[in-house]
Amino acid sequence: MDEQTIVAIVGCSAVIVLMLIRVPIAVSMGIVGVMGFAYMVSWGPAIRLLVDSPFRTVTNFNFSVIPMFVLMGTLVSVTGMSRELFRAAAAWLGHLPGGLAIATIFACGGFAAINGSSVATAATMTQVALPEMRRAGYSPGLSAGVIATAGTLGIMIPPSVMFILFAILTDTDVIKLFMAGVIPGILGIALYSAGVLVVYWFKPEWMPRAKPADWNERWTSLRDVWAVLLLFGTVIGGMYGGFVTATEAAGLGVLGAFVIGVARGRLKWPQMVEAMVDSLRTSAAIFFIIIGAFLFQYFLAVTQTSQQLAEWVGNLPLPPIGIIIAIMAFYIITGMFVDELAIMLLTVPILYPVIVKLGFDPVWFGVLVVTTVEIGLYAPPIGMICFVMNKMVPDIGLVNIYKGALPFLVSDLIRLGLIITFPQIALWFANSMS
Repeated sequence: MDEQTIVAIVGCSAVIVLMLIRVPIAVSMGIVGVMGFAYMVSWGPAIRLLVDSPFRTVTNFNFSVIPMFVLMGTLVSVTGMSRELFRAAAAWLGHLPGGLAIATIFACGGFAAINGSSVATAATMTQVALPEMRRAGYSPGLSAGVIATAGTLGIMIPPSVMFILFAILTDTDVIKLFMAGVIPGILGIALYSAGVLVVYWFKPEWMPRAKPADWNERWTSLRDVWAVLLLFGTVIGGMYGGFVTATEAAGLGVLGAFVIGVARGRLKWPQMVEAMVDSLRTSAAIFFIIIGAFLFQYFLAVTQTSQQLAEWVGNLPLPPIGIIIAIMAFYIITGMFVDELAIMLLTVPILYPVIVKLGFDPVWFGVLVVTTVEIGLYAPPIGMICFVMNKMVPDIGLVNIYKGALPFLVSDLIRLGLIITFPQIALWFANSMS
């Protein structure tokens, strides 16, 4: 074993140890990346790397789309659109077996279409839908589990921060990636809803049925959903029609959310300050992870770890589809322990050349990656969404949230299998733009 390999193993092990002792993942990757680069090269270039890399990242125009979509999501959150979505979904679906849970899934899907963040989607629906389900006598753990899993739709249904990062890392058309996420996102809603029905079949006492809403209430509930439809249609329709780029669509989305919020009297100065502060915090956290991952990538580059891993994966004694399945299994397992942003930033540059060499479509691979990292967002032992929800509703308990979410793991695995078997699920809508 040569020195480069030993240094790479020590560096990767150090990152894992630092994360286990609760050092923030961005800091862990940044420290090891700079020190490892200094060991392999020298301290002079390492210090310049530490100075130049963060500056290049935060001034990269391609990354400007991230804070814009984040701001759009926070604006729609503070103006109450999520509550309107849930009210409409509950009015039309609440009387079904597990109706409020299914309504929550549909509301999460609708909110994801104007948000782009899974954690934000789940946190918002925890405030909106969870109290309603608990009042209706639903199992608290199952209710929280439904929100945790449906919240992951935030990074599948466009606009999505994860698709943006994948596009930047691989130089793939971000608008095609957005369009590719639509049908898998809808499929996710359908499979999660089917999961609710299966749980109801075995445990109906966990989800008492509600009385049907009258038709007047149903039609009235749709009256307030226009804002969501208008915003989604403007942003996604503009990109699909080729009228705007992704960055322009993000700016248009912010403007649309602002105008709608002000016109409806729901976006006053306190709400504007709240939205700006929340979006700044979220964007800063994302950029912090991006910077840390880039610093660590330089370390992997000088140790030639990326090249060696790519060569090893490409030479596995498996058929091409077997390599895809192995990669997806790796993402699912790794996602249970590591932040999804860090996973994508560290692994996609390594695996993408292998995927292209094997002849697979990059857009399809992007959808597969996002689908698998979704699972890690709610799977134990980390499950970022479950941790966030546990802080919001500590009386339910983290273990119960995990238990409530696990039945829907089957739904996600079925969806992943379908996308692998039938790539057109992801590619049909995206290719229709050509």
